[in-house]
Amino acid sequence: MWKFYALLSALFAALTAIFAKVGVKDVNSNLATAIRTTVILALTWGIVLFGTHVGEIRSIPRHTWLFLVLSGLATGLSWLFYFKALQTGDVSRVAPVDKLSVVMTIVLATLLLKEPLSLRVIAGALLVTAGSIVLLLGK
Repeated sequence: MWKFYALLSALFAALTAIFAKVGVKDVNSNLATAIRTTVILALTWGIVLFGTHVGEIRSIPRHTWLFLVLSGLATGLSWLFYFKALQTGDVSRVAPVDKLSVVMTIVLATLLLKEPLSLRVIAGALLVTAGSIVLLLGK
């Protein structure tokens, strides 16, 4: 089932890039990110409230809170830089280069989480890296 969700994530990430490129055309990229974040906030809290999960907040351990807050800060910074890149670059180049996060995630997961590396994962990471380098070196 995770593959299905991952493919949906990729589809919506692609739509995000296209919609964002059009959306940042005539507005400051930080303001555009704030608007986007507000929509995401309303959507996700709506899902939690209608799904009756809000009561689970009290049972979240401090350790989990810490890493969720750190994840939120990293996400916010990622979005701010992503929107700035989209505002000044071609979406067809910005979005694939942004996917170097996949390679960085593989490296960090191996080093910090001790996740195993397979030849398939290494080959995929090298291909993503090669594609990003091609796009970075072009005009």
